[in-house]
Amino acid sequence: MVIKMNKKKKLRLKKPRLHPVTVYIILTVLTVVVSGILSSMNFQTTYSTINSTDLSIVQNTVSVQNLLNYDGLKNIISSAATNFISFAPLSMLIMTSIGIAVMMSSGLMDFLSKHVFSKINNKVITFLFIFIGIISTIINDIGYVILIPLAASIYETKGRNPLTGVIAAFCGVAFGTGTTIFTGSAEVSLIPYTTSAARLVDANFHVSLLSNLFIMIASTIILSIVGTIIVEKLIVPKSGKVKEKREIPEVTGEIEVIENLDEESREQERLNTEYKEKRGFKYALIASIIMLFLFIYSVIPNLPLSGMLLDMNEDTYLRQIFGENSYFQDGFTYMMSLLFIVTGLAYGIGSKTYKSDRDVYEGCHESLKNLGGILILIFFASQFIFIFRKTNIGTILTGIVANVIDSISFGGIPLLVIAILLMAVANLFLTTPQAKWVILAPVIVPPLMQFNIAPQFLQFVLRAADSMTNGITPLSTFFVIFIAFLNIYNTDKEKPIGVFGAIKMIMPYCLIISVTWLLILIGWYIIGLPIGPGVYPTI
Repeated sequence: MVIKMNKKKKLRLKKPRLHPVTVYIILTVLTVVVSGILSSMNFQTTYSTINSTDLSIVQNTVSVQNLLNYDGLKNIISSAATNFISFAPLSMLIMTSIGIAVMMSSGLMDFLSKHVFSKINNKVITFLFIFIGIISTIINDIGYVILIPLAASIYETKGRNPLTGVIAAFCGVAFGTGTTIFTGSAEVSLIPYTTSAARLVDANFHVSLLSNLFIMIASTIILSIVGTIIVEKLIVPKSGKVKEKREIPEVTGEIEVIENLDEESREQERLNTEYKEKRGFKYALIASIIMLFLFIYSVIPNLPLSGMLLDMNEDTYLRQIFGENSYFQDGFTYMMSLLFIVTGLAYGIGSKTYKSDRDVYEGCHESLKNLGGILILIFFASQFIFIFRKTNIGTILTGIVANVIDSISFGGIPLLVIAILLMAVANLFLTTPQAKWVILAPVIVPPLMQFNIAPQFLQFVLRAADSMTNGITPLSTFFVIFIAFLNIYNTDKEKPIGVFGAIKMIMPYCLIISVTWLLILIGWYIIGLPIGPGVYPTI
């Protein structure tokens, strides 16, 4: 007699799917606990900075601030509201969301999708979003809050998965933050520290605002092309197509009588709709031209009532427009929101989508319905980011990286590559370029100048290293916006996309772009092409 044994089925444990809000709460608790442990171990580091007045070296010792005690917990509780309200992406997101909501509810976005974007090749759309995302970094981080929702909307209207649009726009800004097609606010803030470090070797050294112009333009184009290939070849196949959900109309006892229109009536109705849409677009075009003229006029100096958005206390135009106290930088998000609102209103009035002010408010309400979930995520993420920064752990780790670089005895390309990789790692914990460069410039610029590498080139190296990991650190304030929009357009609501799930989605982009950055930097250095007007990688 033959006995058949049934094969035992393998017991598969269901992977937990934590909501990103839960992940940020867990990270917050872990950070507080780790701060207590590291503080008890007296975890600290000493690093050097430069006194820009007399170029003297200043030794700074930083210790972990313990938040797992009475004073620390009191500080966490008392600052919670301030952390949320002052969180950079919050106001930017609300302003741009209102502008985009007006454009969408008025029908302007549908018109542009049908008559403009539908005629553009999908790969070209991806390239444009990545390219615009890269160059948008010239003005703070405006690209995150404007391009991500726009990309999702346009991809969706083209029948593509909006998740792909979210990823393309985010990656364009995050992994291209080290470059643009012109000098921006980042260079303005970094140059003083580069100059101070360089003058430890050459007392008369000067760093121009245009020192990295050529390499920035070339990098922007290269990264846009490579990024487009990554999205179309690697991201799109994994994202899949849009899953359409068809709602079955509710059956009631009432019978709706539908009037049968003849061919002539249908044609007349179509022509009437087209006429209204074209008239609305004409109104929107005129409104946008007027608004753009006013914006441009507000940044032109020395004309009647002009220069309203410039900081006239600065002596150069680039500093007037990109300096720390520039009204143009501080008000750019609001200006873009105004542009969207005015053009949306003009289209709505011209196409008669808006018949009263109530139509505007009700239409925007529908478009802004997802904002509540984003606000909840921003609240908990803002607490985590504030608490981590308060512990000084990021500053200490960056100081350790600086000391490691300072201890390396060899130079040239090997030291350059190691410095790039270590700076990329440091960016995971200290995401502000200026805060990192204060610590790293004194130990990177002088020794590499001794090996004939230009300080201007090293400043660009820092920006490139930041770009390698800028998109995969939960400590980035705008990473929160990325996760929020991923979950808005995630069709499987039972499986939310968490922090580590979001990182996994863009890891191929991160790795390939990091290799691309290394090839650009090393190749440019070896070939010796100018990085800006009269400036080369070597001195």
